[in-house]
Amino acid sequence: MSATAVRGDAATGVATIDMKVEVLVIAVSDVESAKEFYGRLGWRLDADHAAGGGVRVVQFTPHGSWCSVQFGTKLTSAAPGSSKGYLIVSDIGAAREALVAAGIEVGEIFHLGPDGPVSGPDPEHRSYRSRAVFSDPDGNVWLLQEITSRLPGRVDAGPTSFSSASDLASALRRAEAAHGAHEKRIGAADANWPDWYAKYMVAEQGGTELPA
Repeated sequence: MSATAVRGDAATGVATIDMKVEVLVIAVSDVESAKEFYGRLGWRLDADHAAGGGVRVVQFTPHGSWCSVQFGTKLTSAAPGSSKGYLIVSDIGAAREALVAAGIEVGEIFHLGPDGPVSGPDPEHRSYRSRAVFSDPDGNVWLLQEITSRLPGRVDAGPTSFSSASDLASALRRAEAAHGAHEKRIGAADANWPDWYAKYMVAEQGGTELPA
């Protein structure tokens, strides 16, 4: 067996192992200032403890996220403010308003047009297009990105789940709007709307074809 074949077999085996991103470490210059900022974001404070040798670990988890963020002292050699992360939201307008109300300075919403960034959200609210940016006190950048439907193959189309009640509520509202358009097309009320809603929400999350 050739070395190339061995590497191919190994890669295939690794692809079957679940590896979930658990924590991302960001660099900050002032731990207390960073802790106050991320607390204002409404993120859950999971830990704040000393680990010996001058090491301090502070961990926050955004609402609805399985991945947490850590900062502190002696955790990374990266320069403070050198990190950039994406925060996925189902309604970028509502998310921005909530952050601004919490005292967070957030840039204006923009979307990606054919020739570059364009002011305002995507007119059709297509997934991945609408964005807004804010930074922590050190300049670590967080980019809000509105995603309601995943690209095909981006997620497993089998299991469907929602990480929070607000995400589920947003999905139900989108299904309701789409179902209203469906009833107009068929010219009648659809008594089987629960099944239609379910098919729509599963297809939207899995990136497969939406029901007509």
